[in-house]
Formats: sequence, structure tokens, C-alpha cells
Amino acid sequence: MGGEAPEARRLDRAMSFGGAGSIPEEALHLVLGYVDDPRDREAVSLVCRRWHRIDALTRKHVTVPFCYAASPAHLLARFPRLESLAVKGKPRAAMYGLIPEDWGAYARPWVAELAAPLECLKALHLRRMVVTDDDLAALVRARGHMLQELKLDKCSGFSTDALRLVARSCRSLRTLFLEECSIADNGTEWLHDLAVNNPVLETLNFHMTELTVVPADLELLAKKCKSLISLKISDCDFSDLIGFFRMAASLQEFAGGAFIEQGELTKYGNVKFPSRLCSLGLTYMGTNEMPIIFPFSALLKKLDLQYTFLTTEDHCQLIAKCPNLLVLAVRNVIGDRGLGVVADTCKKLQRLRVERGDDDPGLQEEQGGVSQVGLTTVAVGCRELEYIAAYVSDITNGALESIGTFCKKLCDFRLVLLDREERITDLPLDNGVRALLRGCTKLRRFALYLRPGGLSDVGLGYIGQYSGIIQYMLLGNVGETDDGLIRFALGCENLRKLELRSCCFSEQALARAIRSMPSLRYVWVQGYKASKTGHDLMLMARPFWNIEFTPPSSENANRMREDGEPCVDSQAQILAYYSLAGKRSDCPRSVVPLYPA
Repeated sequence: MGGEAPEARRLDRAMSFGGAGSIPEEALHLVLGYVDDPRDREAVSLVCRRWHRIDALTRKHVTVPFCYAASPAHLLARFPRLESLAVKGKPRAAMYGLIPEDWGAYARPWVAELAAPLECLKALHLRRMVVTDDDLAALVRARGHMLQELKLDKCSGFSTDALRLVARSCRSLRTLFLEECSIADNGTEWLHDLAVNNPVLETLNFHMTELTVVPADLELLAKKCKSLISLKISDCDFSDLIGFFRMAASLQEFAGGAFIEQGELTKYGNVKFPSRLCSLGLTYMGTNEMPIIFPFSALLKKLDLQYTFLTTEDHCQLIAKCPNLLVLAVRNVIGDRGLGVVADTCKKLQRLRVERGDDDPGLQEEQGGVSQVGLTTVAVGCRELEYIAAYVSDITNGALESIGTFCKKLCDFRLVLLDREERITDLPLDNGVRALLRGCTKLRRFALYLRPGGLSDVGLGYIGQYSGIIQYMLLGNVGETDDGLIRFALGCENLRKLELRSCCFSEQALARAIRSMPSLRYVWVQGYKASKTGHDLMLMARPFWNIEFTPPSSENANRMREDGEPCVDSQAQILAYYSLAGKRSDCPRSVVPLYPA
């Protein structure tokens, strides 16, 4: 038996490297065509030069996790036959107003250098990037004849003039995604042209934008685009959508619209949704309008109530009629009582999001929003959960232990502890966090934003020790000293992306910790013991590692925004990331590139 293993290894190497018994090239091409997971692809490309080359030729999709981590030229040379490309721009903190508008993340080099050479490109996804009308015009000229999917997610810098050009020129477009984009509205013609020129359109999303909607254009869209299955729009009174809903026979998902005249039952009584609809997100819906959902509530698989005026009792009544929900998004006005109904009713639930609601006590549950009581109930009752994101008013170690015990399929967990209550029942949360991480072994994303005292150095060490396969973390108000951060870092072997806010750590400790995490490719920090120049951050310098320092503005040192958060530039920020592109050339004046110098 001892002599067989080396023979097997030699055979494997011969098959990989092109020996007499190697796998034929055609077979490798076919097999790799079925390998889509980027981690598996990465492993394949490292086997040998031959496999590396075939991976390059057969790779259909690439996600660039940060637009300054690679150059368009490098990407083109490595993957010349891409069919789909996604590029992410500004740090996630931009969604919360923590990144200046002029920070960077311009789409121009990606469009200018790749649109024409990538001859197989059919899908482009840009996230949190600055996209101009000229960029979209260049994309249309190069790829308009075959573009099937265009996603601009939380982007800015363009207008409806560019959208009209896309609508007229991209006649194979199946998906147009514009959610939460900042778009200059120069007219509504783009939507009319989209309906006329794109009969194969399946998904259209301009939700959470300020674009004007003409109901007649939506009706034309439903008439011309027989395959339309998903539509998410900006504000448009529901009474004007009756004709659209009547014609959109294939529609399965709808979000947006608005019940502008609250309490007008006669005005909205004739609203009838398409029979195939199973995903719904309504805007400004109140108690009086809620009954229009009841006839098909049992068919719903996805329900978004974040932008409604429903009370705790309304949530209880509505969710009790939705036993087949897989995805639920609400505000914390749902309360612990509402989450109890979720636990009793929605046994198939896979994703639960509880966003922060209005801080007016009159709009909250009498007991004070969502607490450990509601989370524990959901953990016990909804055992199929893969994603939990919740803003809570109170939390205990026991609630976190319950999630670790019952939610074995959990892949993504995010918890924010609000500062509404003067006293939290059970801090620090060290043992609860340890139990959750030990129990939820499939976690790949983990976020914990607490209050001072929420997690000790011991608890921070537990996060590192039991981080397992987690690749992304966001931590806020955790730890007590630099020792806790170092202990955390020593355990994070697989962590690739880290975000820290409102922490007590020194620059030197941050640099040492970042240097200790072997897989780390990206780190963003705001709110720490910063120096004026960031000189201690140079301790983390290494090849292919960019370090950018944003010093605090002395003018805004003590200023606060209306929501109580510090001004964007009142606290120092660190951004460090692995890059094959070298030092970026478009840093604004507020950003100091430390390395490379």
C-alpha cells in the first residue's frame, strides 16, 4: 500500500501538466465551462501553466472587488473572453455619507479600455462608481449591439439623456438596473424608448431614484415586453398603475409606486396585482391600504415593508397571512411581537432584514422596538435562515447563543445595537458572540456594531479564534485595548475584507494587526487614535499594498450631521488594499497616499 500513493501523485501531475496521459485540451475546456465559483476557478488556475491558460480563455465572469485593486489592462490580458464583468468602486461607507463625493471611483478607464476589446462582453455591473453620459455613450458604441445586462448600482454622474441612448441602441437588453442611482432627470423619453426598442426586456429597476414616471409608458412597457418579470420603480401613485398591472401578465416582482393619498379606499380599491406576483415592496402603504395584499398574500415569497407606514399590529396581521415567505425586509417598528408572528408563520424564511426605523417613540412597539426577545423567537422558529441583519434596541448573550444553536444554515449575520436605551441588559457580549460563531460554521460575512463596553478584548479574541471561513467583517465599538485587536488578528486566517469604526485602537496596533492577517486584501477604518500624519501606518507597508490616509478636518472636528453622526471629514480614515495597479492617480486633496510614496 505504501508504494501506491506516489504512483497516484505522479499520474495526477502527468494529467495536469500535459504528459502522455494528460487530459485532452477539449475536455478541459468543457469541464471548466461548468466551474463558476470564483474560488474554485482560482484554485484551478494555480494547478499549472496549462490550466492557468485554459482558465483565462474559459472564464466568463469576473468581479473586481475594488476598482483600484487592478487595472483594466491587466484584466484584459488575463481574461480576454469575458462575457460578464462587475466592478465595485467607493467603500461601503459611501452609502452612509462617510465618503466625500469627489473621492474617486471613476468608471471611465474601465469603459474606455475594456468595452471594445472585450468582444464577448454581454453584461456590465458597476457599483458605487461615477459614471458619466460620455461613459455610457462609449459603452453603447462598442457593445450596444450585444449588451444584455447593464447594472448601475448606487452610481452617480449621468442623466436620462444617456439612458435614452441605451434604450434606443441596446435592443437585446434583458436587464436594466439603476437602483439608488443619482440621475439627472432631463425627461421621461428614455422609458418610452425602452418600451419601444427592447421587446426582450425582463428586469427593469429604477427604485429609490427621483426619476419621473409616466403611467402610459409603463403600460406600453407591459404591452411590448411580454417577458417582463420584475419591475421596481420610483414614486408613482398606485391608482395610475391599474392599467399596467392589468397588462403585465408575466410580472412576478414589483416594488415602488406610492399610496399618495392615505386612507382613500375608493381610490385604491380597484388595484389588482398580476396573478403570478410573488415578490412585493410597496411605498407609503398604511393600515387602510393593506387589505389589497390579502387576496394573494399566501403566494408571496418576498415582502419588503421598509417604506410603509404600518404599525406593529399591522405587521402582525399581514405577516400572519404570508406562510410562504423566503425573504422579509421590515423596519424595527415590527417589534418583538411582530417577530413572534414571523417565527410562528414563516417556517421557510431564508433572509430577514430589520432596518432602523423612525426614532419617534409613537411609531415604535410599546416595548421599544426589536430586542433579544424577538431575535431569540425568530432563531428558534425560523431554522432555514441564511441571512439576518437587524437593528436592535437591546441584546443579550443568550439571544446570540440561540442563533448559534438553531440557525445552522446562517451565512451572513449583521447586528447593530442602537443607542435608544440608556441601559443594555447584558454586556459585554463575549460569550454570546463566541457561541454564535462556534454554532454558525457556514458564516462568510459577519458585522457587529455595538456600543462602548459591548465587547471586551476577550470577546474580540473570540471573533478571531472562531472566525472560521468568514471573509468579510464590519466591527464597531468593540474591544478595550490594542491587545484585543492583536489577539483578534492572530486568529483571522481567511479574512479578506475588514471594516472598523469607532474603535479605541492606536495606529501602531492597527498596522501590526493588518500585517498579521495573511489573507487580508482590503481594510477601511474610521474613528481610532489617529496621528496628524498617519506615520505609524507605514508599519503595514509591503509589496503590492496601497495605504491611503485621510486626516481629520480641524474645521469639522466637533461638528455633527442632522442624524447625530460625525461629519464626513471630522474623523481620520484609513484605506489600505492589495493592488496590482500601483498608486492611484486620481486621489482628491483630502486623501494622502502614504504607500507607495
